[in-house]
Amino acid sequence: MPMTRSILFWILALLITLASAYYQRTTGPTYPVDGTVSVHGADVHYSLTRTHGGDGDQPVSLLDPSGTVTGEIVFRRYKSPDDWSRRALTRNGDTLRGWLPHQPPAGKIEYFVELDDGSGVDRLPAHESVVTRFKGAVPLGVLIPHVIAMFLAMLLSTRAGIESFRRKGKPRRQAIWATGLLIIGGLILGPIVQKYAFGAYWTGFPFGTDLTDNKTLIAFIAWAIALVAIWKADAIERHPVRRWLVAIAALVTLAVYLIPHSMMGSELDYSKLDAERARQHPAVMDSVTLEPAVMEEPAQVEDPAVVPPPSVNPSDDAIPEDKQRNGSKK
Repeated sequence: MPMTRSILFWILALLITLASAYYQRTTGPTYPVDGTVSVHGADVHYSLTRTHGGDGDQPVSLLDPSGTVTGEIVFRRYKSPDDWSRRALTRNGDTLRGWLPHQPPAGKIEYFVELDDGSGVDRLPAHESVVTRFKGAVPLGVLIPHVIAMFLAMLLSTRAGIESFRRKGKPRRQAIWATGLLIIGGLILGPIVQKYAFGAYWTGFPFGTDLTDNKTLIAFIAWAIALVAIWKADAIERHPVRRWLVAIAALVTLAVYLIPHSMMGSELDYSKLDAERARQHPAVMDSVTLEPAVMEEPAQVEDPAVVPPPSVNPSDDAIPEDKQRNGSKK
């Protein structure tokens, strides 16, 4: 009977862990915006991604079996004064595909798609923009152990919490394992993943407001308090009330895992980046502005010895010729 009960408790802990992991992932700001829309009688299936890792531009793809729809991606850097830019979607069979220009780690782009079948334009999403965040490539040798350790930490935390509600429960062993895995996955491997992805080891308290870092810290503090209280093997037997510290730590961890993944995560400040780039290279186009991935050949000028410098901002209007002459007079 005790063995059967223990197995049932482990199954319950596993179900709670899987449910919380699924909820966290699907409600987070990196989960794609997908669905199907009818564009004047043609069904178009879309999945607008909200994260992109590694090098290269971010693909945006839609499925249009009718072959009658064209479209454009409309985008700009997030929280920047940039004007909206446009790129046409190209067709390859049933697929319409476009590309968002690559950004530095933690850089964000807001975008939407406009579709046209010749009789009108439909916007996806209808009333808002999709925000996507760019990140560096994280080696699988770091990422996989991090994910496994965090999953097992949640599993052991939940199991320890269930055990703490038993009058004669012994959650000490599960509590130690849960805390150890949380340290490995969240406080050791987590910052390494963060460094690869966004260029900084830790952006939570006291250095920033990254919610992923902060919620890991909160869970660790809760378990550290519980471990101190039950560290001695007979601590719960001598002081039964201390088992509730384990229950509290488990509930705190569950609450932490229910917070959507990547919410209030690292975010590049484009105003500071542009100011720094302008200071270092005032006459060179910023490499992170929204320029096409493949630059066109420079236009030929009458005098090959005189080539006008590129504009700092590609969206600025050209300076009239008469003003250029006036500005050159001393």
